[in-house]
Amino acid sequence: MAATVRTKIAIPAKAVAALLVAAAPHAAFPAQPVNGKPPLDSNKPGAAIVDSDIRQEEALSKTEAGKVITAIDRTRDNIGTVRKTTKLDTVDIVFLTDAARSEGGPPPVIEDKVEQHKDDVAELRQEIEANALLFNAIDSRRVLAEDVLAVEFDNPGKIVIYAAAKPPK
Repeated sequence: MAATVRTKIAIPAKAVAALLVAAAPHAAFPAQPVNGKPPLDSNKPGAAIVDSDIRQEEALSKTEAGKVITAIDRTRDNIGTVRKTTKLDTVDIVFLTDAARSEGGPPPVIEDKVEQHKDDVAELRQEIEANALLFNAIDSRRVLAEDVLAVEFDNPGKIVIYAAAKPPK
């Protein structure tokens, strides 16, 4: 009778765990409310993340040009405020619908001001993308950071974001 040779192979526990995770079907677990806040898969995920009242309005750039130009002139000062912002009561997004790319972009008076402050506007957009609160606020309304022309801190707890974009349908 032939002798059977048995060998033991040691498999590290981490390898077994990795195989199980990779082999398991990806189950979607429903998000649970945290501290009474709705889960992220609710109909307003931006509001859940931002924890602020996000409002939007549509305007024409020619009627808002003065406010937008003033806000662009203050961009250097507002960059630091954007960087430090962690809580807001209200986020107002003003859609300058006639300044959207599909409409040819901002009118010359605003475009010239953006060009004059192009480095500051670029830095402002980077700070908005880096700020979870502001990024999620604009993202919840389908605004790209590159469409933000300026921001204005109206009073403590409130920001107005001017965007050369059309609101989502």
